[in-house]
Amino acid sequence: MAAYLIVDVDNLLQRFRLSGMAIDLQELAVGLRGAAALAAGLASADRLKAIALADWDNQTTTPKGLDPQLVFRVAGYEVFDVKHRESLADVLIIHYFSYDPEPIDELILATTSRDLLPLIRRITLTRSSRIRMWGSEDVLKGTEFADSIIFQPLETLLGIQSKNVAVYIDFENIAISLNEQGYVVNLDHLIERIVSRATQYGQVVKMSAYAPWGQRGTLPPLVDSAGREVADDAPSRMMLANIDPVFNLPGKNSADIRIARDVITAAAQPDSPDIYIVASGDRDFNEVLNALVQRGKSVIIWGVRGSTSRMLENHPGITVEYIEDFTNLATHKSLSKVAYEADPAESFVPSQWSSIVMQFDRMAARLGTTTLRRSAFVEQLIHMGVVVNADRANDLLSQAQTMGMLQVNGNSQLTLNATHPIVEKTRAIYEAIQRRVANTLKVRGWEYVNYGFLLKGLEMEPDINRPGMNENDQWRSHWIDSLVREQILKRELVPHRHNPDDLVPVIRLPLEYEEDIITLPGLENSEEPLDAIDWSGTSIAELAKFDPNAANMTVRIIVSVQQFTSFRSFIWCPLGSLHKRLRAYDTNMAFQRAVEYLEANNIVRVDEYPNPQSDYNTKGISINLDAAYTQAVLNERDEFVRILLVLYENNQPITQATVDQHADGGHFDYDLWFSIMETENVLNALPGRTGQYSLFRTHHTVKIVAGDSVE
Repeated sequence: MAAYLIVDVDNLLQRFRLSGMAIDLQELAVGLRGAAALAAGLASADRLKAIALADWDNQTTTPKGLDPQLVFRVAGYEVFDVKHRESLADVLIIHYFSYDPEPIDELILATTSRDLLPLIRRITLTRSSRIRMWGSEDVLKGTEFADSIIFQPLETLLGIQSKNVAVYIDFENIAISLNEQGYVVNLDHLIERIVSRATQYGQVVKMSAYAPWGQRGTLPPLVDSAGREVADDAPSRMMLANIDPVFNLPGKNSADIRIARDVITAAAQPDSPDIYIVASGDRDFNEVLNALVQRGKSVIIWGVRGSTSRMLENHPGITVEYIEDFTNLATHKSLSKVAYEADPAESFVPSQWSSIVMQFDRMAARLGTTTLRRSAFVEQLIHMGVVVNADRANDLLSQAQTMGMLQVNGNSQLTLNATHPIVEKTRAIYEAIQRRVANTLKVRGWEYVNYGFLLKGLEMEPDINRPGMNENDQWRSHWIDSLVREQILKRELVPHRHNPDDLVPVIRLPLEYEEDIITLPGLENSEEPLDAIDWSGTSIAELAKFDPNAANMTVRIIVSVQQFTSFRSFIWCPLGSLHKRLRAYDTNMAFQRAVEYLEANNIVRVDEYPNPQSDYNTKGISINLDAAYTQAVLNERDEFVRILLVLYENNQPITQATVDQHADGGHFDYDLWFSIMETENVLNALPGRTGQYSLFRTHHTVKIVAGDSVE
């Protein structure tokens, strides 16, 4: 079987340039040869005789710096140099077809020129032969070959875009319309489908989305596939998809005017797009679309069924497509399932859903109730800037109800579903942040909390140390800013204490939250502020009654600091490193309270110490070895270590039970001391043996207790 593919390279590339299309020459060569072999029914492209015609001396190198002639050679073509196109058919017959004894079964001409048609009359064909012409324009019309030769558009065969397309998206209009029709505006899914649909019409040369980006409450919730609200990230997600996010003020007239101006400006350019897609159902675009039609442009409207103007739907010169038909968006009801089944490790970030929770709790606390009238809560959301108007508020509440966040009782009374994951997580986060700020202000007697200090404090907050939460400073910063936006916290700039010309961000509590603080037992009715309480003279037993975690933390601090300073021959330990080492046990400010207790009773000293590894002083902590409490803690530690040594030397397993057998009536807090020994690396849990440990015999502290010489 003889099969030929003849590619008129000069003609094709000229057509592509006139159409404004950038073509990868290598992809063109490979694609044509593969498509021709497939069309001819050949098992392998090697059985196809592929010839590339061109005036190769006039062909410029590709953008990758390759020789065009070499590109076709590598792709399996024989290259044929053409200097005079008027004798093209004669030259081909002489060089190829005169010496081929086999009649031709398949002939494919890739060209949009009639220069190769004389060739067809002069070659020998079989009775069942087929001739095809691939090009951008059917040049067979009006010729003797119009009915006998198969014409196929080259762009369709190779997926080459023949038209330039511009897309203008009134995103505010589309998002609100989809939301009103009951669809979830899944931003990533919507972007992917819109881009995919636009490329079906040609080469997309411009795509812009108009909305009041960054204006809180102007758009309905924009979510990702996990149901998380991502409105704040919308502009960046648009740009990643090569969509230009254009800002306009809220309201339909603002976007309409901006889009109309941009469309008319683009259409007036010499190289204006062939196809204009306007994503909006607003009738105000009718005059602009008429102007495009009069200029011979193809016009497509993307609207939302039920929200698209009848004037546009009935316009004879435009094509109307409905976004929900090619985006396959989910409905609001599906969000309830997504919220419960989402991966808990996914980052839980602030959203309009969390705004509902915080504003509901804030209003309910002020009124002393657990239910709110819908109309009153709508006013609260508008007043706090969560939404811009009552329509947006009601849409938001309806979605929250569908998701199961809100429950509706009789007479339009709303109640938060405390078991819903969004409600439960939001409460845990904002209550932890608010509590941390309130307690720090009260305990330390400060007027404000430094922003960086708060970030580091939240890092140790146990209530929010969960998968998808408390991930990093950026996550904590997002939530602090969210509480500021909801007016649960106040963010201000104040002069730096060392440089008044430098302003630093700080956090305060609004007046309504200033009393939301911890209180010592027995002092609930005392008028004395918490920061005035003096820990000096307070016994450890009294501290344990108030905060047992803080009492245990004092033991951990003394043991850890003594070990660090003894091993390194330092007099102090970096306070930040100590906190990081013990943060797993820092519940409800236990570390801070323990340090303040020890400092007030002259057991430790916290100060700025010269750091040999830095040009600046470092905040550190040192212990008073002469203090009675210090001696009691270290004696108890040494006694515990001696029991461990006995078990080690007798080759007995180290467990709580065996330690208790050798305690001789000692009253150790085993949970505390085993955890301290693990933290200080004296003991290591044995893999696969629950509750059993191995002793690090050469540990510095163990050697000292054992009486070994320590260098």
